[in-house]
Amino acid sequence: MRTKSILLLALVTLSVLSVCSCQKKADNYPLFWTWLDYRPDMDFEAVCAKMQEVGIDGVMLNAPTPDDYRTAIPVAHKYGITVHAWLWTMNLEHDRAKILAEHPEWFSVNRLGRSLADTTAYVDYYKFLCPALPEVREYLNDKIRAYCEVDGLEGIAIDYHRFVDVVLPTTLWPRYGVIQDREYPEWDFGYHPVMIEKFKEEYGYDPREQEDPTADIKWRKFRCDQITEVANLFAQTVHSYGKKMSASPFPTPKMSSRMVRQDWGKWNLDIVFPMVYANFYTMDPSFAYDCTVENVRDKNPKTTLGCGLTYSADIFACMDEAFRGGAQCISIFTVNSIRTQEQKDAFRHYTDSVRALCAANNGRLPAAEKVQAADTDPFKHPGVMAQVEKRMQYLIAGIDPTIRRRRGEPRPEMPALPPIKTGEYTFVGSHDIVRDYTVTDQISGTRFKVAFYLYGDVLSGWNVEKME
Repeated sequence: MRTKSILLLALVTLSVLSVCSCQKKADNYPLFWTWLDYRPDMDFEAVCAKMQEVGIDGVMLNAPTPDDYRTAIPVAHKYGITVHAWLWTMNLEHDRAKILAEHPEWFSVNRLGRSLADTTAYVDYYKFLCPALPEVREYLNDKIRAYCEVDGLEGIAIDYHRFVDVVLPTTLWPRYGVIQDREYPEWDFGYHPVMIEKFKEEYGYDPREQEDPTADIKWRKFRCDQITEVANLFAQTVHSYGKKMSASPFPTPKMSSRMVRQDWGKWNLDIVFPMVYANFYTMDPSFAYDCTVENVRDKNPKTTLGCGLTYSADIFACMDEAFRGGAQCISIFTVNSIRTQEQKDAFRHYTDSVRALCAANNGRLPAAEKVQAADTDPFKHPGVMAQVEKRMQYLIAGIDPTIRRRRGEPRPEMPALPPIKTGEYTFVGSHDIVRDYTVTDQISGTRFKVAFYLYGDVLSGWNVEKME
């Protein structure tokens, strides 16, 4: 495992001795965070000690009740850890069964007219509410208020504040047996009767009467705006208690507007941790840079920009790319994934390096490159193209690269992949956010269809199919 940041190494020597003076940046937010599930029977003190050991000083904590936070917060504070309550909003969690039983009319409806009260979208726990309903807003805001009343809680971090994924990230398609090259009605939510009526009152027509409702920009924006109104209602409540408002949305405002009807650049957030999970999208660290560049441009100007990443073998490269793009802090999903002592030492080396750089720059990270938009040309992303061609090798060999193993099972030994030599990629057309190419492996003669997806202004996914 790499133990030094390529980006930061040359600068760290400026101020190695001043690490302790920069535990937090000048805006007073922790530099390194994690998301964490809390349960009353867990050894939370041991987890806090681990966070301190690896240099994580902020946690978005998901606990079942306000009283659980009252128990957990003094422990976290003993280790110098800032706590935000990590709360699921539009998609219920701890109170899911209760609301399903008492208020089935509150749940979101798809373009086929099916409610999540009695149907499933992808997984059983996807039980999203309709944000247009006043009673839903009141219920959720009362819940936010109850958590705000917890002493010592520094902020509220909202998650699942959106609709069902009308389009999943490309690497998740095999898991659910779908190809989502466009918006299909069974996953296109927001068609609750109350939502439709509100739209008709404002615009004078029923969006379902359009030949293609997915192409109706007004209808898409209207649903995004409903989510924004609720987010800003929460922010008003949170700020009235003197606490900070944070969120964990999809990778960029433009991507999330299309994929889950979530235009978070309009939310009144103090800090944001977009979930820039490269392994869900392009499978290359450059995704973290591309998204962060767009987020610097499109976020609320008053919001401090973080970057949410999954812990993986390329975590240090991803953090480098996020900081290079303009992120001011990082959150890891999750600290529990840092298991071995070698991993802990490597992560601590990285966090110390960033703090040293921050201390050498008057308490702040150096200014990021001033780039208005990332390059969307897939052929200028060598890491992405390497992943694309590796997928071709799997397909030539007849190996399913998407097979998942259960936790604890040994990793199967993979056979050697065949050599590959691709010819020229031929552009064959585009529709909406999709660019299609064909290419032939000159060794095996196998032809492939390669699709690249551009949600927002970033290269956000790809897919490879073997052609007959």
